[in-house]
Amino acid sequence: MPAPGQQDGPIAGINITPLVDVLLVLLVIFMVTARLVAPAAVPLELPRAARTTEVQQVFSLLVPRTGRVLVDGVEVADDATLLRLARRATRGAHDLRAVINADGAVPHQRVIALLDLLRRAGIERVAFGARPLGAGSAP
Repeated sequence: MPAPGQQDGPIAGINITPLVDVLLVLLVIFMVTARLVAPAAVPLELPRAARTTEVQQVFSLLVPRTGRVLVDGVEVADDATLLRLARRATRGAHDLRAVINADGAVPHQRVIALLDLLRRAGIERVAFGARPLGAGSAP
């Protein structure tokens, strides 16, 4: 005799809850991947414009505490080499902008010397890299 609430015979119903869960997960996966694949499947012929926006070239100078200069991440041996690199960079771009990222401990005279060197190379547009002051920081 079976206990109350239990049946002694075969199971008459099938629990389809796990099956529905798996199907919903597969549906979501197919919907997401279809959105990613569809734009690549559509061939586009983009319109041509007479004038487009050009990416501005930047001559990046890094000056750590030691005072040595790094151009685009590569250390420069001396100021003559730096001048040669700056002149070479200005050949390709007339509106070249230089960005000087100098450590706060670098002497002011070194930064002024770099400005002078950049002007001799033909770079008139110079910007200085800085980090914003924090809320509790004093200038």
